[in-house]
Amino acid sequence: MGEWYVEYEIQVNRPGLLGDIASLLGMLRVDIVTINGVDGRYRGMLVQTDHDQQIKRFELIASTMDTIVIHKIREPKLRDVLAVRHGHYIQRGTDDRKTFRFIRSELGILVDFLAEIFKQEGHKLIGVRGMPRVGKTESVVAASVCANKKWVFLSSTMIKQTVRTSMMGEEFSSDNIFILDGIVTRKSSDERHMQLVREMMSLPTIKVVEHPDMFVKQSEYTIDDFDIIIELRSSVDQEITYEILEKNDQMSDRGSMGGFNMFN
Repeated sequence: MGEWYVEYEIQVNRPGLLGDIASLLGMLRVDIVTINGVDGRYRGMLVQTDHDQQIKRFELIASTMDTIVIHKIREPKLRDVLAVRHGHYIQRGTDDRKTFRFIRSELGILVDFLAEIFKQEGHKLIGVRGMPRVGKTESVVAASVCANKKWVFLSSTMIKQTVRTSMMGEEFSSDNIFILDGIVTRKSSDERHMQLVREMMSLPTIKVVEHPDMFVKQSEYTIDDFDIIIELRSSVDQEITYEILEKNDQMSDRGSMGGFNMFN
């Protein structure tokens, strides 16, 4: 059974309009799976049918109706599924189509978005940009739980600065989500840690790098190596500045009473 995403805009809002559209789809043997308002202006539907030509018939008939305007009919993308589920589209970068932008009030859709990516098999390198305490690590961990995946920190500042130099047993499983902090890894002078990072990067699995721009500064990797970049802000106009991030990191070093916590 094929699935389609249908997005339309209401031109003349009258009682019974949704019923008319549902009845038309029903007569064409097209089932409505989910329907929701999208971004305040549009209606989005996920529909299913065994007869794909009926979707074209629906589009043709709808084009003659003065009450709605069809904007999209296509096989659903992840953004379409989440738009219907949450009521609005994930914002993409204007210059870079692999960049997706969220604000803190959208953590729910961010977790959902990451969880769907985490369920996919094979290599995927994801970068997460954002200022401290905006919810980066928490979102990645929550998405891992939603995707029923284990997560492994290679470097982190979640509790205190942590740098891993080895892993054991099932930690190397390609089913795990590997997470590292780009600033902490960049500062590490331990070659064992960098070798572990290289081994992790070579695995056909999901890797998440917080502060990817700092990670690539002193490594053999580039931003072009990333498949997806997430930007998470407290508000739409918040600036992500690495000068402040590095200053906060230096202050945490002075207060850590012993530097890195090394797991061997």
